[in-house]
Amino acid sequence: MAVLAVFGLMGTMLATALPAQADTLICDQYGTATVQGRYVVQNNRWGTSATQCINVTSNGFDVTQADGSVATNGAPKSYPSIYNGCHYGNCSPGTNLPAQVSSISSAPSSISYTYVSGATYDAAYDIWLDPTAKKTGVNQTEIMIWFNRVGSIQPIGSSVGSASVGGRTWDVWTGSNGSNNVISFVAPSAINSWSFDVKDFIAETVRRGMAQNSWYLTSVQAGFEPWQNGAGLKITSFSSTVNTGGSGTGGTTTGGTTTGGTTTGGSTTGGTTTGGTTTGGTTGGGTTGGCKIAYVANSWPGGFTADVTVTNSGSTAVNGWKVGFTLPSGQTITNAWNASITPSSGAVTATNTSSNGQIAANGGTQSFGFQGTYTGSTFAKPAQFTLNGTACTTA
Repeated sequence: MAVLAVFGLMGTMLATALPAQADTLICDQYGTATVQGRYVVQNNRWGTSATQCINVTSNGFDVTQADGSVATNGAPKSYPSIYNGCHYGNCSPGTNLPAQVSSISSAPSSISYTYVSGATYDAAYDIWLDPTAKKTGVNQTEIMIWFNRVGSIQPIGSSVGSASVGGRTWDVWTGSNGSNNVISFVAPSAINSWSFDVKDFIAETVRRGMAQNSWYLTSVQAGFEPWQNGAGLKITSFSSTVNTGGSGTGGTTTGGTTTGGTTTGGSTTGGTTTGGTTTGGTTGGGTTGGCKIAYVANSWPGGFTADVTVTNSGSTAVNGWKVGFTLPSGQTITNAWNASITPSSGAVTATNTSSNGQIAANGGTQSFGFQGTYTGSTFAKPAQFTLNGTACTTA
């Protein structure tokens, strides 16, 4: 079974985007051009030394040459694509990204794909989220929407069931490629064209604990990940708009307590957030009045994912949290998001990241999750949780 489909955007350094007219041929490894004065088209041949060329049109691009092949149990050879936003320091003209998720009212996008036979590839959106307004480097969470897949390939990680998003049913996979967390929504059958709201997929990702509303959407990308061949693949139309104007869920932080207001550009006052690290406010961790844990697991034979929501029921904000619990016998954590968890089995401790260390008083929450394996015929949940040493009730 093929594995590991989602490495297409890591480790690339892109050339400066140049205005493009119709029928501009790009064969440079990381060559780019602009379309309609608002999108960037990128060749992005990062996984092979074989030649790849794309013909940039007024509305998208055609893959005209796609030499070479790579093993289908590893990463693809490239990600020729078109995007709105910022990718490795190259931002599309006039983009309003990065934008805080909580400020986004809608993010409509549409696309039309042309597929070919005789190649192994996926046709997919890449949607990137990060705790900070990052314009370069790897983001923390990658959302993939697979419109089509041809050949013996599959997404990163493991299947965790299905979800209804945007009026369609998707197979959902989660995992990590070693640099970022990945959630993939895979169409059961090929979709040639579709208009939808990207925010629906972001909302589902937040619901599963793999991102937060305080994070930033940095880019919306669409293209192909080929493993073998790929000439003839086309995007004949693409659009992406991100509408903002909503209120930030973080509001204005004063002394560590969130009270109304609107967060703009990632800076909060009274407990200033810089680069995802909150300073000021209540220090020393601890809670006054208790805590509550909601633990939601999805399991299948031999594997599972868990989403954990921590509620601070106390009257004092928590600045720096550690959630302790004991995994049932036979369970082992293989990767986690929004927390570091050690060790991987037995009595474990989940510790906040640099961007989510504060839990507001009187009902404030933070979430984290993890994926793991288990032995035996039945799956069990941890019996008890603590927050900074205080026993919590379970929802």
